[in-house]
Amino acid sequence: MIKPNNLILQTATSLIAFLLLGFSLYLFFAGHNSPGGGFVGGLVTSAAVVLLYMAYGIEYVEKILPIDFRVLIPIGLLIALLTSMGSFLFNVPFLSHTYDYFTFPIFGEVELATATLFDLGVYLTVVGVTVTIIVNIANDREV
Repeated sequence: MIKPNNLILQTATSLIAFLLLGFSLYLFFAGHNSPGGGFVGGLVTSAAVVLLYMAYGIEYVEKILPIDFRVLIPIGLLIALLTSMGSFLFNVPFLSHTYDYFTFPIFGEVELATATLFDLGVYLTVVGVTVTIIVNIANDREV
């Protein structure tokens, strides 16, 4: 296994990955009112994780980020399925969503929608699938 030793890439990755993760959260939460959502947010998060893999290597990233990305796929699918099936409990059309406004101490009044829960399932599924595919391709290449 070749250990990455590119100081410029590692230094830039520290900042860029942080910015990508912040932007992915913005895209995720803006998704039901603006362009974005779980799919695009998941792709941007995957790009940040893959950039970390490229800069620091698989062993280092697995040590600082102990997540089995394959587990995110069924969790995300289950969240999306349960959220979409929830409309049957209230006798409304499939994939209908609702929203309401809630007041939180620091944030004030915030709109929360059930579409955000569905987007969370999509987000987790996209991150799991994308990172798993890219890591598997990288591992096949090293053999």
